[in-house]
Amino acid sequence: MTDEPMPMPGLSSETVDAKSLLAANLEKPPSEQHLQSRMPNIKVFSGSSHPDLAQRIVDRLGIDLGKVVTKKFSNLETCVEIGESVRGEDVYIVQSGCGEINDNLMELLIMINACKIASASRVTAVIPCFPYARQDKKDKNGSSDKERHVEKWKSIEWKFRSRAPISAKLVANMLSVAGADHIITMDLHASQIQGFFDIPVDNLYAEPAVLKWIKENIVEWRNCIVVSPDAGGAKRVTSIADRLNVEFALIHKERKKANEVASMVLVGDVKDKVAILVDDMADTCGTICHAAEKLMEAGATKVYAILTHGIFSGPAISRINNACFEAVVVTNTIPQDGHMKDSTKVQCIDVSMMFAEAVRRTHNGESVSYLFSNQLLLDHFFIKIPLRLIRSFVCILRQNQELIFFYKFLLLYCLTGHNCVMTVRLLCCVLFCQRFSSVGQWFQEEGTSF
Repeated sequence: MTDEPMPMPGLSSETVDAKSLLAANLEKPPSEQHLQSRMPNIKVFSGSSHPDLAQRIVDRLGIDLGKVVTKKFSNLETCVEIGESVRGEDVYIVQSGCGEINDNLMELLIMINACKIASASRVTAVIPCFPYARQDKKDKNGSSDKERHVEKWKSIEWKFRSRAPISAKLVANMLSVAGADHIITMDLHASQIQGFFDIPVDNLYAEPAVLKWIKENIVEWRNCIVVSPDAGGAKRVTSIADRLNVEFALIHKERKKANEVASMVLVGDVKDKVAILVDDMADTCGTICHAAEKLMEAGATKVYAILTHGIFSGPAISRINNACFEAVVVTNTIPQDGHMKDSTKVQCIDVSMMFAEAVRRTHNGESVSYLFSNQLLLDHFFIKIPLRLIRSFVCILRQNQELIFFYKFLLLYCLTGHNCVMTVRLLCCVLFCQRFSSVGQWFQEEGTSF
């Protein structure tokens, strides 16, 4: 018996070297190259709620979407079949809390359990819009805040206090019991929902993408004022206003009952300014439409609304069309294609890059906190350039020295998010460092002669 290593199947022992392995890898499609070299042992599956977002995420990761079949029996029970092995894999399941919420939630739970009992090493639920997030506490007077529910029985009045469930906690328990090891979501309606879980929760924020949209699409953003339509969003708008270096305002509202606004009081001066309403979600849009009217009455020149989760149920779209908005901007945590067709005012911000980067960092064991307040350096155009094309472009530039300066400027322009001032500053730093390094190299080579 010898201790010589066994040759790999299909290759002789002489050909098993670094060059042959590299050549064999380069012959594969780019998606397989990325999967083998950068993100091994990862599977991403999509539920029925938002397959477009899941596809965008895997496209940015350079991998293929996992195979899964979902169907319903005649009695409407949900059945899920995972179409490939997940043994020892790091599994991510993308399912948003939208559409048929109850069916989609049950589908997510079944998918988590199916992967867990199939020996997946870790299962992460990527839930862009967390379901039942508005039911995070017991209301003081029940679901109808200002109404008094009185039952008369034998001349005795019984005042019913709140018996509402804390459904967000129930959903958290269900996800944990199903086998989820980690949760990735965005802009929870209440941050304390993270405390309902006994597993890690990464609550991403749409704020970096919102800031980028404001600076790129609102010309008068330096003369704007960021407004919260309720007291609960004061912290959110304060953070955005501080980063824009502008003022903020607050609208205090009193509800008669659910989805009906009684009165609004504006705290702040919006006269002759562009008002930007910022909130985490909009359902029937009654609140933001009344807030827009209030702002215009107070002297605002224009009104924009920026929302993380655009649910837009019931009369929402008709209210938006009849309101005085310049634009209603939402992210694609919920599918927006139909809403954008029904209203020209609805615009969408793509946040798939943030989720893709969160998945990549989680898989590689890196910190995710950078994404909480920073926009990614690479934009969606640059990240989609194939690796082979970049290499070929660099080779051409090396042969043509006259284009190197232009190449550096273009690269820095992409990395800084199309910020010309920052690009010029970074380019000056790069040129200085190159000149400094060349001088140092000269001293290193010629210094011995002195």
